[in-house]
Amino acid sequence: MDNLKAYHPVVSQILQLLRDTNCWFETFEHSPVRTSEEAAKLRDGYTLQQGAKALVFRVKIFNSNKKFVMLVVPGDARFNTNKVKKLFSAKDIRFATEEEVIQLTNGVLPGGVPPFGNLFDLAVIADPTLFENEKIIFNAGDRSFSVAMRSADYKEIGKPQITSII
Repeated sequence: MDNLKAYHPVVSQILQLLRDTNCWFETFEHSPVRTSEEAAKLRDGYTLQQGAKALVFRVKIFNSNKKFVMLVVPGDARFNTNKVKKLFSAKDIRFATEEEVIQLTNGVLPGGVPPFGNLFDLAVIADPTLFENEKIIFNAGDRSFSVAMRSADYKEIGKPQITSII
């Protein structure tokens, strides 16, 4: 972990944030992964359910405004489209394209996006079931680098809006 230069700068940003707030965390370097399922197989001691899956969406509001948001759900869960549409009073939602994700996150690739939407000026909505896990784990800005931390600390630092979306 001495050579973080090989990773996207967001990795160092997240680690510094966790150090600055005196949070417990541990890191994992692994082969590149894109999905929660792939990641869970490489993270010893952690389950798929503990994965914090960060999904970037484009939300189209009824007045034709569009905005991007981040949804965070447990790795084994799927969001409920109708709940998300209702939450935003949206007429349409869709996953952000790979190009949109890269642009919104200053180059973080899909699959590597951390659940800290606040680093990218994205509103973050987390499902309450995520916090049933004492610890969560997520790709921290790179498909080859994961961070585990206490879910209560994530709630404090990430400041997600906690709403049922699954």
